[in-house]
Amino acid sequence: MMERGLLPDFSAQAIAELDAIHGAVTNTEESTHDLRNLAWCSIDNDDSRDLDQLSVAQALPGGAVKILVAIADVEAVVKKPSALDDHAQHNTTSVYTAAQVFPMLPEKLSTDLTSLNFESDRLAFVVEMIVAGNGSLQSSDIYRALVRNRAKLAYNSVAAWLEGSGPMPPAIGTVNGLDENLRLQYGIAQKLKSLRHEHGALDLETIEARPVFEGDEIKDLAVEKRNSAKDIIEDFMVTANGVTARYLAAKKSPSLRRVVRTPKHWDRIVQIALEQGFTLPKEPDPKALDGFLISAKSADPLRFPDLSLSVIKLLGAGEYVVELPGGTSPGHFGLAVKDYAHSTAPNRRYPDLITQRLLKAAMTDGSMPYTADELGTLAIHCTENEDAAKKVERQVGKSAAAIVLESRINERFDAIVTGASAKGTWVRLLNPPIEGKLVSGFEGVEVGHRLRVQLLHTDVERGFIDFKKIE
Repeated sequence: MMERGLLPDFSAQAIAELDAIHGAVTNTEESTHDLRNLAWCSIDNDDSRDLDQLSVAQALPGGAVKILVAIADVEAVVKKPSALDDHAQHNTTSVYTAAQVFPMLPEKLSTDLTSLNFESDRLAFVVEMIVAGNGSLQSSDIYRALVRNRAKLAYNSVAAWLEGSGPMPPAIGTVNGLDENLRLQYGIAQKLKSLRHEHGALDLETIEARPVFEGDEIKDLAVEKRNSAKDIIEDFMVTANGVTARYLAAKKSPSLRRVVRTPKHWDRIVQIALEQGFTLPKEPDPKALDGFLISAKSADPLRFPDLSLSVIKLLGAGEYVVELPGGTSPGHFGLAVKDYAHSTAPNRRYPDLITQRLLKAAMTDGSMPYTADELGTLAIHCTENEDAAKKVERQVGKSAAAIVLESRINERFDAIVTGASAKGTWVRLLNPPIEGKLVSGFEGVEVGHRLRVQLLHTDVERGFIDFKKIE
């Protein structure tokens, strides 16, 4: 982290400010709604403690559904200027490494006083969305409310229940009507996703491996897979982020947008599709690209994550840009949405905290918390340091993978080629899902080839893993 300009520790001033905070802010203004009686629930990873959002749904006449997404009001506690805000602004994000989490805000805040914890009263921004039966957004609003999390749920167990492969998580049964509510949420989330794909949102799938610990030791890496519970949260958050961007625009407020520009390397994407017998138009077309991705996934699900990764790299990295009143930002190519502001993770992402400050000013017709120049500088800084954090996470992930394999030198594995260029040839083992360099026998192999490899060498400190091809 220090090599990449990130701060692993909080300053003495930040700790002193933290020590002076003795409880969550729950005092409400007259304009704040009291929504603690609703069947709010959080759905997150099994080990998540920084709970940024809750959701609940309500069926309306004619097949429409009202979706409410509550987002933790972090700005109520973390003010600017302050040493706590300075640290958050510097790192811009929490850094999730295999070894340790380095939170953007101290855990006393991010996992407690500003987290939407089970059976705790918390202030929140609520994004209200009325969605028609076909998945189209009919109307929306944003307001502040007092909320209470009635059930802390986890992705995998909720997904298994929704998909019929597991029992209902016990926490669901403790809240009257929550089982029906979650099925309602799942149904309308599918409609939202389907409509986004009709507009060209991309169906991408990469392999993400999480370390499996026994005590303090990493014993294995497990693949994180998409599932129906993750889809609910993803689809609600994409929609809520769009509502937030448009709300600020309607209030003539500047905003910080998350954009993925029209890809510069579309010609290479066209070439990849052609190699698989699929013709894409010469000009960038997200809907046509999604058609190719769906076809490729159906034809070869094993290689699809690597194809996805290639497409993601060619699409280009996301970045933050400022949109001033009346302006038009490039939009998000991969999500096929024009208006997109990060707003749903203020405990772990600084742009979301900036958005909360802009929202409060817009709601109260108050003075802007940032000038246009300040926002421009912050947009560049957030883009750069988010990228630095991802590089730290990848580097530690490589070291974790080397730890898993260091006792298995000379073992043989089935693998797939994930990269082949002048810089080197890379393979990913099918099990465990670990990538390393093919240092021998790489002549003539191409991306997508299946082969058998032998582990030659690991270097935990540098995250190096070397294989050779065997017959």
